[in-house]
Amino acid sequence: MPNTESLNPRFSDIDSWPTIEAVEAMLEGQMSAIASIKSQTQQISEAAEAAAARLQNGGRLVYVGAGTSGRVAVQDGVELGPTFGWPSERLLYLMAGGIDALVHSAEGAEDDADDARSRVRESGVSADDVVIGVAASGRTPFTIAALNAANDAGALTIAIVNNAGTNLLRAAQYGLLAATGSEAIAGSTRMKAGTAQKAILNLLSTAIMLRLGRVYRGLMVDMVISNDKLLNRAFGIVRALSNCSEAVAMEAVGLAQNDIKAAVLIALGKDPAAAAQLLREHNGILRDAVETLDRSPS
Repeated sequence: MPNTESLNPRFSDIDSWPTIEAVEAMLEGQMSAIASIKSQTQQISEAAEAAAARLQNGGRLVYVGAGTSGRVAVQDGVELGPTFGWPSERLLYLMAGGIDALVHSAEGAEDDADDARSRVRESGVSADDVVIGVAASGRTPFTIAALNAANDAGALTIAIVNNAGTNLLRAAQYGLLAATGSEAIAGSTRMKAGTAQKAILNLLSTAIMLRLGRVYRGLMVDMVISNDKLLNRAFGIVRALSNCSEAVAMEAVGLAQNDIKAAVLIALGKDPAAAAQLLREHNGILRDAVETLDRSPS
């Protein structure tokens, strides 16, 4: 039995404890879950750099999982669009039991390795793609089969697991292990294991976006402007990065048709066409475009 599913004798009577003691014990577990990630920072960094290199060719981020792990993985992918402007067509979710399993339990689907292989094949996973498989136990047949099929297709594969020495870690080119151990409620990997998985996914995907130039000077320059709050945030980003007035920032965002990167270059003196061209020349990386401006003769 994986460590994440074993019973910890300390918590055998947790249901009879005073609620405050149970909550404090569970919080202690959450904190230890985050601490378990510390040993993985180098591996996370290496995986992020390798993933960014693949994705520069136009590939997709593919999230694979079952049950709690699958839901945590999908949540990470869904948030990349509004936060970093990551296109929805460059995201793929291979959830055991299908997308309906996000809201309806389909636990038996995790054993269907044939379905995983078929879905990888039918989705056209290729060498440009990055496939991230998440499983607390590290032995979920669906997720293991999906990563093996992705390897055969030439994709980059990453595993996020909570048990050492498991087949999912062996299947991945980059294995990330958060050894969270047993849970306060035996087998409830939505707790410590899920917390560690979510944190690793946050670190990994955000680091990928950093390397792809979707953050500049700590600001979300590829953010999707979808409401008034975010529009005002965009004005603030343009002001901060170009040292312009609010009026100039508002005009620049309008001329750039809500493209924050282009708006920064417009606020720095480029016309919209020149700003767009400069970004194309630098693969959309605003830092490189701005540095080109700084090197230009005045």
